[in-house]
Amino acid sequence: MTEGAGIRTGDLPDDLTAAEAGMWQAFRNGSAYDLRSGDTAVDDPHGGHPWGPERSVRARIVAWLLLDGPPALAGRVSSLKLTGVQILDTLDLAGGTIMPYVELKGCRFEKEILLPEARFTTLRLVDCSVPRLEAARVHTEGDLHLPRCRFQNGVRLTDAHIGTDLLLNQAVVYRDRRGHSITADGMTVGQDLQAEMLESHGELSLRSAKVGVSLSLRGAQLTNPYTRLALNAPQLTVERTLYLTPAGVGNPRLTSGTTPARGTRVQRFECRGGVRLDDGRFGDAVDLERARFVLDDDQELSLRRVQAPELRFLGERPERGKVILSGARIVTLIDRWTSWPGPGDLHMGGFTYENLVPQDAFPLARRLEWVAAATAEYAPEPYERLAAVLRNSGEDEDAREVLLAKQRRRRETLPLAAKLWGYAQDWTVAYGYRPGRAAVWMAVLWAAASVAFAHASHPPVSKEGHPEWNPSLFALDMLLPVIDLGQQGQWALSGGWQWVQAAVILLGWILATTVAAGATRLLRRS
Repeated sequence: MTEGAGIRTGDLPDDLTAAEAGMWQAFRNGSAYDLRSGDTAVDDPHGGHPWGPERSVRARIVAWLLLDGPPALAGRVSSLKLTGVQILDTLDLAGGTIMPYVELKGCRFEKEILLPEARFTTLRLVDCSVPRLEAARVHTEGDLHLPRCRFQNGVRLTDAHIGTDLLLNQAVVYRDRRGHSITADGMTVGQDLQAEMLESHGELSLRSAKVGVSLSLRGAQLTNPYTRLALNAPQLTVERTLYLTPAGVGNPRLTSGTTPARGTRVQRFECRGGVRLDDGRFGDAVDLERARFVLDDDQELSLRRVQAPELRFLGERPERGKVILSGARIVTLIDRWTSWPGPGDLHMGGFTYENLVPQDAFPLARRLEWVAAATAEYAPEPYERLAAVLRNSGEDEDAREVLLAKQRRRRETLPLAAKLWGYAQDWTVAYGYRPGRAAVWMAVLWAAASVAFAHASHPPVSKEGHPEWNPSLFALDMLLPVIDLGQQGQWALSGGWQWVQAAVILLGWILATTVAAGATRLLRRS
């Protein structure tokens, strides 16, 4: 019987092998077709044991069933459910519309799977060995599941549309000839994209992808020694949370997508290669709890212009490479000081945040080191942002310390004369942020001058009339450059006391000027 004959009646074609005939009948019955031997080592689709003709079906027969298969038996729904089957040649469903439910478990594909522009209801490949999956612009009404599969030459899902969930949990994907493991640029996922404990060897590309709920890379291991980026996802949109966090290992009761409880053995998210999340939009958070980034000197963890209500920067400090937050807009920053890189490796120009929730011990001195590390050259913006956040949370004293640190950092960029004037303002009134110092300095100078002038020769300028000599009032009259207490012009000092008098007057002017400068700064800030 030729192909196509007897399809309407469901008759078996004449040229089917025994394995194919069994698959044909199982398809019409909607039942699972299991060709496993029972030996775990032999049945491993990723192992080296050969599978003979008794476990092999031709790809064109599989395509025939899916695209134009026989009718289901009475009272049944046709579906393709294969377990432990080897598919020979290339499975080509490009452009086709596949209505039956498709689920292949522990199967071995001899050649690549071609699904460009194909349409499925639901497609599940579980623990299968596939040379390559080519599925650009594939469309599924339901799920696309690829857990525990191994792809020797990459996966392409460019502009794919997944109606509900995309699952890549525990999949192992090796790079294609362009160095990409998974290429999913422009992909849309209706609900969750779960790639927990994914093992990616090459660039995982999610440029301009959209995820309707959350994107979970819990416990994933991303490695790309070939090019600069291991995760390339600029303009990624995730309606809820991006998880680059640990996953529980060896606990069958641990539901996928949940955070492991304390004491559970976990596998951390680890990325060996650059990460690019520039211009990403995240509805709830970007979570980097315990994440590990292993970067080269020229690689980056780039979060430029990212927008998210919450950034949980709680990973391990990168030993090399750079962390870039330039232009990012975060509402709440949750971090710990041990997660941030050192000077020269952190860039935060234009980084805005409204709330700080430090984890563990994160004293203000460490926070100032954090700001200094992000500004190789002086820039006022990070200091002013930190001060504003601290002030809004009621920590006014810490906010003043930050602004004082800003002035001290700025002072180092000034010419010598301005730098000396800056030191004077710092020593006297701490640039106006510690106004109480002015009173202390005034009291010390007044006491010292009073004691000194008590021993000075002080003939009156005019013998006809003069007030009674009072060394304390005389010293105070010279220290206050604006107020006249009627003492300074009444007595004539001579010799070295004139130099002492000039020094006291000069110190009074310096103190008054620095107080005025500090007061002006305080008024301008308020």
